[in-house]
Amino acid sequence: MSNKKIGQQTYQLANPPVIIASATIVGPKEGEGPLANTFDKVLEDTYYGEKTWEKAERKVLQESIELALQKGGLTPQQVDFMLAGDLLNQTVSANFAASKLGIPFLGLYGACSTAYEGMALGSILVDGGFAATVVAAASSHYGTAERQYRFPTEQGSQRPMYAQWTVTGAGAFLLSRTGVGPRVTHITIGKVMDMGVKDPADMGSAMAPAATDTIVRHFQDTGRGPADYDLIVTGDLASVGKAITVELAKQQGYDLSANYTDCGILIYDASQDVHAGGSGCACSAVVTGGHLLQEMAEGRYKRILGVGTGALLSPLTVQQGESIPCIGHGVVIEMP
Repeated sequence: MSNKKIGQQTYQLANPPVIIASATIVGPKEGEGPLANTFDKVLEDTYYGEKTWEKAERKVLQESIELALQKGGLTPQQVDFMLAGDLLNQTVSANFAASKLGIPFLGLYGACSTAYEGMALGSILVDGGFAATVVAAASSHYGTAERQYRFPTEQGSQRPMYAQWTVTGAGAFLLSRTGVGPRVTHITIGKVMDMGVKDPADMGSAMAPAATDTIVRHFQDTGRGPADYDLIVTGDLASVGKAITVELAKQQGYDLSANYTDCGILIYDASQDVHAGGSGCACSAVVTGGHLLQEMAEGRYKRILGVGTGALLSPLTVQQGESIPCIGHGVVIEMP
């Protein structure tokens, strides 16, 4: 391990896994946004032929994994591990999808950082020789998340302007020991940080310190800085959290103003009335699996530092007046 760990929280992979395929499915609102042509499938409605939003979410997650396998030319039997999660209690979307796919399964909960947590852990499994092929995936759904964490959508509660819109969709990444494509070269595992934010609508403010901590730690561990990346992107801080991250990084000597953005800003247009921007497990999953990997394939980006961000709250902790612990996991994706 000593030759892979650099600094305190970062690992340089000796056998970087290849992202041989990715797949993204999104809801109708996401299909109306600026990244519409980068997604594999756009749903016509949020129920997707099912009786409940929860059943629709698990169906979307399962199909995104199946599509990634199809693109990679693999069957479920050829995949060593499925790493997946979502926002619902006991990660039921991932559990039900796994029951249909029959792949050895490790369920994850990193809130909205789950897609990047899955890529990080999947890369460790491949790099360490424990797997030849791993699929990492995550999903979220506006309808399911809103009624679990906030209010029934039928209630029509007014959201504050700093609130975010949970992305409906799912993204899957197929990581392999061999193949052609971008590689995961470094991972920086984040620490849980709790700065005392208690408002469950203010995700950007809650998550920004954890995101900044991981970004700064990555720079310190690797000796790199913002200029060493074509793009630095966080998972779902949206406009509020992005502004805080820029300021916090500046206070520690790093200027992110030239090449930093957030998936929650990229996925929606300002005219779509999403307030601060996008959030949810699917936010970073579909933006990375669609738009960002497409930009890399077309030669516009060669090296990206992505930090999946997650607010580790539950309805119970919010109701009991607890503050919100948060996490950020960093993954470096590079073209060979």
